[in-house]
Amino acid sequence: MRLDGQPLPAGTPARGTVPVWLGKKANEVTLAEAHLLLSDFGEAFSPTDSQQKRRGDQCHAPLSVLPPDAYFEPDKPLSFPTDIWTLACAIWSIFSSRPLFDATLATHDDISSQQVDILGPLPLEWWDSWEVRHEYFEERGEPKKDRFIFPSLEHCFEKEIQAPRDKIGMGGFDRDEMVAILTMLRSMLAFKPEERATAKAVLGSDWMVTWGLPEFEKIRQT
Repeated sequence: MRLDGQPLPAGTPARGTVPVWLGKKANEVTLAEAHLLLSDFGEAFSPTDSQQKRRGDQCHAPLSVLPPDAYFEPDKPLSFPTDIWTLACAIWSIFSSRPLFDATLATHDDISSQQVDILGPLPLEWWDSWEVRHEYFEERGEPKKDRFIFPSLEHCFEKEIQAPRDKIGMGGFDRDEMVAILTMLRSMLAFKPEERATAKAVLGSDWMVTWGLPEFEKIRQT
């Protein structure tokens, strides 16, 4: 409801929802008490069903997790690699104090520039077709010095994951686990969808086999 009594603008929700209170603060809920519930499949579809195919320009994922192929190849059909990219972003957000890509007041091109800063050069055909790349990068690919340059994935890990954990006394990941996490994430964040890890490959990655899945089994048994 508007205080001036005027109707709400188009696209504005008519109602707000108060967050649910579960009896304790989120940081007080133990892993043994946490039960994941997957819900809201309003955007779900099967890429193998010809009647359900969607193109890149029909991807409604938030900008912060939107895979680059949805932007640079808008006419190509989305498939399982799209979920691998968004899963990598979700895993990062679970580990980190902030999303990997900052969508605050960002445009598609802002996100693309962040992806290049953090992950490295785009495939050549995407780079050449990116008309506004000169707003973010010099002709040879170096980031322009008159803008904020996001650090590499490895530096982001140190700044956004390791440092906050050390600050609150959790302790950072040891080097072996850190390398395993970064290797897994990089395989999931390959720019070209056909080069991204499959779900099977992610489950068989060093981090999943050595750390992730064993901890998951411990939680299930408690």
